[in-house]
Amino acid sequence: MHPTIVADLSDDAYTVRNELFLPILGVLKFSTLEEAVRRINSLDYGLTGGGIFSEDPEEVRYYFENIDVGGVVYANRARGGASTGAMVGSQPFVGWKLSGSTGKGTGSYYYLQQFLREQAVTVAHPEDIHP
Repeated sequence: MHPTIVADLSDDAYTVRNELFLPILGVLKFSTLEEAVRRINSLDYGLTGGGIFSEDPEEVRYYFENIDVGGVVYANRARGGASTGAMVGSQPFVGWKLSGSTGKGTGSYYYLQQFLREQAVTVAHPEDIHP
């Protein structure tokens, strides 16, 4: 499939509400950053929040503190995967909501732990047990 840009989509468009894993970019209009974040957060999926391009540090801070998506979000990243992929070896790749199952991402410190079971074992000797 050729890369495709689809503009003027509504919030309920199939290409907006689903993860397609295709070279499709859906373009939605918004009036404020707060509106954009609210609309992103309303989605059932959260593989990545992509990025924000802004010269205003307060906008970047607001985006990072309020976006409800997986472990990969960027500000002003124009190279090396644009604003969607994790940098292998330094960032976890993790999905939230329906995009993941544990909230722990590949390549992160916590990834292996999701496959382990934790157990504490205590043996009490009869002489140590007091009524």
